[in-house]
Amino acid sequence: MSAGHHHRLHLPGDSVVHRLPPQCKLLAVLAFAIVVVATPRERFWAFAAYAVLLGAVAAAARVPAGHIARRMVIEVPFVLFAVLIPVIGLGERVSVLGLSLSVEGLWAAWNILAKATLGVVASILLAATTEPRVILLGAQRLRLPDLLVQIAMFMLRYMDVILDEMRRMRVARESRGFEARNARHIPVIARSAGALFIRSYERGERVHLAMLSRGYTGRMPIMADMTASTAQWATALALPAGAFAVLGLSLAGLG
Repeated sequence: MSAGHHHRLHLPGDSVVHRLPPQCKLLAVLAFAIVVVATPRERFWAFAAYAVLLGAVAAAARVPAGHIARRMVIEVPFVLFAVLIPVIGLGERVSVLGLSLSVEGLWAAWNILAKATLGVVASILLAATTEPRVILLGAQRLRLPDLLVQIAMFMLRYMDVILDEMRRMRVARESRGFEARNARHIPVIARSAGALFIRSYERGERVHLAMLSRGYTGRMPIMADMTASTAQWATALALPAGAFAVLGLSLAGLG
């Protein structure tokens, strides 16, 4: 099933990371995230080592640093939350630049920022080297329930269709002189949302009937060979394996 549109997160390429099967990359990112979360917050050097590993993956995938930095904006809510923790935290306090901050709050803020940042960067690299539709096929190969995968596929396929319909409805309203300025215009927006829901529901019914008429039995056909070789699994799992080695050293107290 084609997505039918270009995704800004994905960077087309032919690097060794791009060529890896999606199930390998999904499992590698999941394992890496688990290792990062399990790392004691006091092991600063371990987090630096994880960042180096991600940097090596980005270099191998030829993903520019600017591409990663621009998409890390999604982390801003976590950053704002982490910044507030030392201010409102309880317990022992220290003075930093004239501000009284909680020691435990500072540790918690560092823990959130370090682990969330590494997880976000790993996810960005996954999205940059794998098309969204292919990621879902990889999840299917990892035995994620077929129904969930199909729901996500249709959401991905028809999201832009529904957004285009929303834009057309907005243009139609504005061409008739309507402009939402205050709460009195909420009923008009609500009616538009209701009409959009009905159209989307009816489109879903038509698509489902069309699929049934073409022999749909609950499973979507996989057109491409998604099998992974031992070498590909080894390449993909090099990231979590390196992270696990770092975790082992940190737990052993060698940091």
